[in-house]
Amino acid sequence: MQRSVGPRVFISAAEQSADEHAAAFIRAFRQLRPDASFAGLAGPAMSGAGCECFHDMTAGSAMAMAAIYRAPEALLLLNRLRGFLSQQQFDAAVLVDSPTLNLPVAKLCRRRGVPVLYYIAPQTWAWAPWRNDRIRRRVTRVACIWPFEEQWFRDAGIPTTYVGHPLFDHLLALTIDDARIAALRAGGSPVIAILPGSRRHVVREVLPGQLEVAQSLAVRFKRARFLIVSANDEIRNLIALLVRRHPRSLPVEIVGGATDRAAAIRAADLALVASGTVTLEVAFHATPMIVMYNASRWMYRLVGRWLISTKYLSIPNILAGRQIVPEFMPYYRTVDPIVATAVDWLSSPNTLGRIRTELQALIKPIVRSGAAQNAAAELAALLATAG
Repeated sequence: MQRSVGPRVFISAAEQSADEHAAAFIRAFRQLRPDASFAGLAGPAMSGAGCECFHDMTAGSAMAMAAIYRAPEALLLLNRLRGFLSQQQFDAAVLVDSPTLNLPVAKLCRRRGVPVLYYIAPQTWAWAPWRNDRIRRRVTRVACIWPFEEQWFRDAGIPTTYVGHPLFDHLLALTIDDARIAALRAGGSPVIAILPGSRRHVVREVLPGQLEVAQSLAVRFKRARFLIVSANDEIRNLIALLVRRHPRSLPVEIVGGATDRAAAIRAADLALVASGTVTLEVAFHATPMIVMYNASRWMYRLVGRWLISTKYLSIPNILAGRQIVPEFMPYYRTVDPIVATAVDWLSSPNTLGRIRTELQALIKPIVRSGAAQNAAAELAALLATAG
């Protein structure tokens, strides 16, 4: 094949959010090296940023243990990818999140002598810490998104730089309309935001329990207002379907769009939140939250409990090293304790104020903008060293 003049980079993302982060990375790196070309496992956002798509894994992306069901597809893909890498000449590889797929991809790249930058590192501090050995052998450098990860990986002998969380760029760029917040609060009190996640299977698992909690709170707080925050139009349609299927009528409003989403979180006295990155978003707005996730009980007992090594499972508590917000996960048998916690908090303005203060103190020191640009600079340094 004809070799491009600038650096040719293999890049891999396996789910929707990683696709968006990888696309931002591609655009950031091309600001440094306009002559660079990218090819690899790319979703729609990466393709839109000019990446040549060898295969798209993002359409059926799965979370946590659910990813095991895509193992046959991944095995077939790795066989095809081995041939692709042998036919191409890459100067570097960038792997984004999704360690179940990307650690084997890293192995293929290193066998071809291609230096590897891992952006959004495997969370080995949370589960399966023995994977650090694989990372050390297969990855040249890590660009991590959590500040504590930098020392964690360095202690394991892995060169690592904290580049900031890509969500911060989005949140810092938002202009929130105070009038919209006031309008959302004017419809009732207390205001309770419900954030069921951005993946369809997560919404199906989490939202029914959140609606149960909301139903009980509506009985206790007659003027309560419930705002269900939608990640996108597809999720909005699923939310509307699940609300219609809920056995009891519940006065809820579905809100969406970046600015309305932020306004709803800011307006809320309390948020019921699915586990994941959304908890960082809610913490950024200093909104008190209860974290919920209802995964497969038998899958957790069979697999998850042997892999998870962190004391806490929600991002705010992991960052703090202690429990700031209640977390009912990886599964719960009944919503009664969740309802009791919500009632206690909503009945105590002092408690809500304390939680807001603690979240502000937690988030303020770690906010760093320019994650994609910082990670792109790491690739530029890696290429300079390799060259």
